[in-house]
Amino acid sequence: MAKRRTSIDLKSKNILFEFENGSYQVVKFYPDKMTVDIMMANNSEKIGIKNIPFAHLPKTTKKIIKPN
Repeated sequence: MAKRRTSIDLKSKNILFEFENGSYQVVKFYPDKMTVDIMMANNSEKIGIKNIPFAHLPKTTKKIIKPN
């Protein structure tokens, strides 16, 4: 039986979006919990990482990630 992955690394896809008056990049997707880690992108400087529900992402960003 195949082992389920606990997270999917999306940093290499460079998915950027605007959220709460800031620019963010999606770092990891957790399909079991339906949450994502996002990193604040400010002039290519890492400021901090947040974990938010997948449902709070913009619709265009959700289409890129496409959970199964």
